[in-house]
Amino acid sequence: MSPIIRRLYLHVPFCARECPYCGFYKHTPGRLASTDFIDALLAELSLRLETVQMIPESIFMGGGTPSLLSRSHWLRLASGLADRIDLAAVREWTLEANPRTFDVAKAEAFRAAGVNRVSLGVQSWAPRTLATLGRDHTPDQAREAWRMLRGAGFDNLSLDLMFSIPGETAEEWQQSLDETLALAPDHLSCYNLTYEEDTAFLTRHLAGELDVDPDRDADRYLETLNRLETSGFIHYEVSNWARPGKESRHNAAYWRGEDYLGIGPGAVSTINGQRWKTLPDTAAYTRAALSGEDVRTEVENLTAEDLRLEALGTRLRTLEGAPESLVNPSAAEEVTLLVAEGFLNRREGRLLLTRRGMPLVDSIVGRLV
Repeated sequence: MSPIIRRLYLHVPFCARECPYCGFYKHTPGRLASTDFIDALLAELSLRLETVQMIPESIFMGGGTPSLLSRSHWLRLASGLADRIDLAAVREWTLEANPRTFDVAKAEAFRAAGVNRVSLGVQSWAPRTLATLGRDHTPDQAREAWRMLRGAGFDNLSLDLMFSIPGETAEEWQQSLDETLALAPDHLSCYNLTYEEDTAFLTRHLAGELDVDPDRDADRYLETLNRLETSGFIHYEVSNWARPGKESRHNAAYWRGEDYLGIGPGAVSTINGQRWKTLPDTAAYTRAALSGEDVRTEVENLTAEDLRLEALGTRLRTLEGAPESLVNPSAAEEVTLLVAEGFLNRREGRLLLTRRGMPLVDSIVGRLV
């Protein structure tokens, strides 16, 4: 019997400008943002539906910048999805958006097609920090985009911010938090800048142009935690905060280790212990998918040990923590030390990060594996 998959991810790699810190597969559209690309996404989905039952409860369109698609391409994609899969069970449909890439008509088209959640990539409200990050929008454009989305009927809006940007002052970060809270968002994702492989930022960091300051990282993180906590947000994952009931269902499913299907160039899927990546070359992907070819690459079979380590790393990041049974017995002494050092708490057979441990989650997981 074919597995039932309830999480669908669609990757749209197009960006008006490539941000120098982003490690995801992306590029400027050129002539590749075409009807053929939309049809290739739908062709790949049709091929996958020969081996899985797709009954999505959540859909996430990421990138890249999915909101960069033209209104006609967007409507073609939404119609094609509805023709191929039953969308009746979808409770959350998220679209990642850049403030400069949509107008009122497009925002209304998103909502009419069934999208009920938008994640707006603002990153900062400080103009010079936006310039450092290579963002192509202004603070005023971000405010107007937010107003358009609210006006289109979206009552579940998330906003992305980045902190600890080289050159950004503590006052500028405080002002970004002030500006953000004034918009009354339903959800916030706040990420510490990291230098990803194959990015311009990593090259500049290695050349000594961009610094790393662990003390600054921790200070910004704890300030964010305190501000959002006192503003009524639930801190349900290390980098994510939500109003009650507005937690991301799709991302929470990833952290729980649920299977998911990823469609589009560079997308990843995990189904029945097998993981693969879709061909990360938009032109080659489009040609192959339209020809009915299998566009999977880097196919691997995950072992029980792979899944254990992954579950420990993702679940420890969440409000519920990780079952202590996921820790290898050989690391039992490390657990005891981390509890004694104030980085972890034990509660009913689970390990939970303390406030002191949250900024150090990656190194803590490293000590446990």
